[in-house]
Amino acid sequence: MRICGRPLVEGVARGELLVTGEPISFYGGVDPETGVIVEKGHELEGESVAGRILAFPHGKGSTVGSYVLLRLARNGVAPAGIVNARSEPIIIIGCLISGIPLMDGVELGRLVSGAYAEMVVGEEDACIELHL
Repeated sequence: MRICGRPLVEGVARGELLVTGEPISFYGGVDPETGVIVEKGHELEGESVAGRILAFPHGKGSTVGSYVLLRLARNGVAPAGIVNARSEPIIIIGCLISGIPLMDGVELGRLVSGAYAEMVVGEEDACIELHL
């Protein structure tokens, strides 16, 4: 299955999909040393984002979240790519400074956690292909 959306940060990502219908706050919600989601009560609490294609509706919280994405990347535990329904500046800037491919405009209900996916974000188009 191939799903296309709006390209925001160019790059290629491959890995297991990790999907949630809940917004994510990288500041306070994700441990920058381990990549584990630590937000109490979050649907993905205890899951690692490291090396996975992370799909969530949008970010929430502090602008420091952009720098948490950078710390995740520097520590080698960042997501391989990010897919949003609607990206906002915190996520866009975090992905830009961290080199994490980013696309949005995707109906997240079509994505399946655990599926292997390949994501290609170019200058003019962005698609993610699921291998179920």
